[in-house]
Amino acid sequence: MTDFNRHPSSYHHWQLQIDGDVAHLRMNVDPAFPFKPGYELKLNSYDLGVDMELADAVQRLRFEHPEVKALVVGSGQERAFCAGANIWMLAESTHPFKVNFCKFTNETRLSLEDLSKHSGVKSLCAVNAACAGGGYELALACDEIHLVDDSNSAVSLPEVPLLAVLPGTGGLTRLVDKRKVRRDRADVFCTMAEGMRGKKAVAWGLVDAAWKKSQFADKVNARAKELAAQAPAKADKGIVLDPIRAKVDGATYTYEYVTCVVDAGARTATITIHAPHGPQPKDGPGYEQAGCKAWALKCWRELDDALLQLRFDHEEVGLIVLQTRGDRAAILQVEKDLLAHRSHWLVNEILRHMARVLRRFDLMARSTYALVDGDACMAGAFLELTLASDRVYMLDDDKVHAAVGPLSAGLLPMSHGLTRLQNRFLAQPEHAAKLATDQPALTAAEADEQGLCTYLLDPVDWEDDVRIALEERVSMSPDALTGMEASLRFGGAENCDSKIFGRLSAWQNWIFTRPNATGDEGALTRYGAPESAKFDWRRT
Repeated sequence: MTDFNRHPSSYHHWQLQIDGDVAHLRMNVDPAFPFKPGYELKLNSYDLGVDMELADAVQRLRFEHPEVKALVVGSGQERAFCAGANIWMLAESTHPFKVNFCKFTNETRLSLEDLSKHSGVKSLCAVNAACAGGGYELALACDEIHLVDDSNSAVSLPEVPLLAVLPGTGGLTRLVDKRKVRRDRADVFCTMAEGMRGKKAVAWGLVDAAWKKSQFADKVNARAKELAAQAPAKADKGIVLDPIRAKVDGATYTYEYVTCVVDAGARTATITIHAPHGPQPKDGPGYEQAGCKAWALKCWRELDDALLQLRFDHEEVGLIVLQTRGDRAAILQVEKDLLAHRSHWLVNEILRHMARVLRRFDLMARSTYALVDGDACMAGAFLELTLASDRVYMLDDDKVHAAVGPLSAGLLPMSHGLTRLQNRFLAQPEHAAKLATDQPALTAAEADEQGLCTYLLDPVDWEDDVRIALEERVSMSPDALTGMEASLRFGGAENCDSKIFGRLSAWQNWIFTRPNATGDEGALTRYGAPESAKFDWRRT
C-alpha cells in the first residue's frame, strides 16, 4: 500500500513557512530521499514523493491556514530553481507508472490553480536560477512568474529536443491557452533546449517580470504583499487535517465511509461509498468544530486515497464497480446545508475538495460501472459519481430511487467546466437544466425515462446480466478502452484543463511507448550517455 499521507514536519523536499498572510513554499529536494531507490534527485529534480509533499502543502494551505492570502513558490537552492522531473526516474520506471506520475503531477498543478480561482490565494513563482521542464510547468501553474535577470537563470521546456518526449504536466497547453504565447514563438521556445532569459522571456510572455539579482527578493516580497492586500479575509485559524489510513486486509481497503475490494483474478475493484451517519454540522462554525471528521470532508478524502491506491498499486485492475449505500435524505440534507453556507471559508473549501475528487474519478484510466440496486443511495454527490461512470446498471425495484442534489447545478463541475448533467444531455440542455432543479426523488422507472441509467434490469435478470457485463468489459483491450473512454467522457467544448488531460496525456502515453523515446537507442534511454539517440524518421 502506498502511503500518500505527508506532513510539513516530515517533509524531505519542501519548506513551508507562514509569514502572516503570505506563505512561502520553497523547493529544496534532498537527493538522498527518492520515492524509490536507484536514482539521485539532483538539481531540485522531482519524483512522485516530491510531488506528494507539494500536493499536501497546497491542501494544508486551504484547510489549515485560511489566514494566508498569497503564496510564493520558490527554491531553497541557489544553483537551480528546479530541473524538472528526474530523468533517471522516468527512464527506469514502468510505462504505467510514468503515465500515472504525470497524471498526479497534473492534478497537483491544477489544484494550485484552483487555490487561486476558488480560494482567493494568488500564487507567485520566484524563479531564482535555471528552471527547466517540469520546474517551468510548476511556474506556469502559478498566477505570476518572476525571474532573476542574470546570465544563468532561464526558463525552458527542453523535453522535445533532449528527451524526445513532451512536457508532461501541461506546459504546452498553458503556454498558448493560459499565457497566450504566440504559436510561432511557442514553437521556437519548445525546441530551444537552452530556454530563454531576462527581458526576452518577458517580451515573449514566458514570465511576467525579470529583476536584477540584487532587487529580486525585495521585488518578489513587495508583489506578494500587494497580492495579499487584494484578497479578502477568511479566518485566522484553520482545522487540522489528520492522516487518511485504511485498514488493509489482503486486497480489501476499509475506511470509515469507503471500502475498496480488489479482485485481482477478475481484474475488478468494487468501491462502496457510504452516506453520512449520525448528526452532521449545519453551518460553517459547526464544520470548524467538527474539523476533518465531518462526513463531507472525511468521506471524500477517503475516496481520493482509494482512487490513488488503485492507480499506483493495482495497475491490472481494469474496471471499477461503484456501489453507494446509506440514507438518501441524510446526504441531501448535508448538501442543502453546505449550499446555504457556501460563503463560509471552510464550507467553500469542502465543496471545492468534493469537486476535485469527483474530477479525479472522471479521469481514472479505468472503466467505471455504477450498480444501483435496492440498497443504493443514488442521491446528490453520489448521483454525481453514478453519472460519472461509463455505464449505470439499475435494478427495476420499488426500493430504488434517484435524487438530484442541490450541488449538481454547478458546484461540482467536470474538468471542462460542464456539470455531469449537462455533459450527459448535450443534445438536450433544457432537460439537464430541468433535472438540476429541486424536485422529488425519482423511481427506478422514472430515472430510466429521464435518461439517468443505461440499463434498467428486471430482478430476475440482475445477477446474470451484471456478471456478464463485468466479464465482457474486462475481456477487452485495456489500451483501446482507455482511448475510447477518454474520448467519450468529456463532450462539448474543451478548455485548458481538459486539453491537458485529453490531448497531452494521450500523446504522452503514446510517446512513452515509442522507440524514439524509450527504445534501447531512444533519447530518454540514452540521456547522459556519450552516444546520441537514433530515431525512426517515419512520421505517424
